[in-house]
Amino acid sequence: MVSIDFDRYGRRQRLRWWAMRFVVYGLLVAWAVVCIFPLFWTVSTSFKTAADVMKGNLVPWLDFAPNWLGWRSLGLSPDTVFNVSTVREEFMRRLWNSVIMSVAASALAVILGSLAAYGLSRFSYKFGYMRNSDISFFFLSQLIMPPVVLALPFLVLYKELALLDTYVGMIAVYTLMVLPIVIWIMRDQFATVPVELEEAALVDGLSIWGAFMRIILPLVLPGMVAAFILAMILCWNEYFFAALLTSTNTNTLPVMIASQTGSQGINWWSMAALSTAGILPLVFVGVLLEKHIIAGMTAGAVK
Repeated sequence: MVSIDFDRYGRRQRLRWWAMRFVVYGLLVAWAVVCIFPLFWTVSTSFKTAADVMKGNLVPWLDFAPNWLGWRSLGLSPDTVFNVSTVREEFMRRLWNSVIMSVAASALAVILGSLAAYGLSRFSYKFGYMRNSDISFFFLSQLIMPPVVLALPFLVLYKELALLDTYVGMIAVYTLMVLPIVIWIMRDQFATVPVELEEAALVDGLSIWGAFMRIILPLVLPGMVAAFILAMILCWNEYFFAALLTSTNTNTLPVMIASQTGSQGINWWSMAALSTAGILPLVFVGVLLEKHIIAGMTAGAVK
């Protein structure tokens, strides 16, 4: 007979369980630090002086005393926010430009991308040798092309069409930029909805559009919200086309952030303050639509 020490076996299993949890949570904490550190560095730098930036001080109140230098240079510090400031007015104008173009382009991309994705998921197309999978890959391949390749064609085309430094021109190029990723996200969303639901709706007397609006759209709405948020983030952070196709009227916030240079070099404190102010709207949107984002990203994971 072989005797088994159940107490020792139980302790060994508990020890292994705690060891695994320690390793998993340790890796998660390490990864969280890696992801959060750039945000921490940006926010903390906005409260540093030039000397603190050059010395590489990191921890507020330990390595350096927080200062409003970066925010004061933008007219956004507590002692200047109620005073007249041309820099603050310029910042608000750039911020408003970014909001208008990002929201409009993202909404337009979600509308057009959802219609295209619905067609790709429900109907069979044939254009020469191209089928649905080839058409979907064609959309995805647009993300592979570097934007600098399109610089000269867009510049010449926009000059001929008088679209340089206009809202319409920037919204159009931003829509084209994010449309492929929206199509791919929404195609997967529509693929998770059974076709039988639409067939039942058609039997009940609804039209194709009626079935789409009343049956399919509510089911894929979380995915549309997630696609909208992702598109808006991409448009909000876009720099290349904003610097290329705008000059005075429709300059965006990333262009203003990148221009924080002076005779002494880069004004890191001003750039960090601008970056922090530019991040806050996205944080607000993320917190406000958190449930929809999670629902959209996990839709279709379990059938």
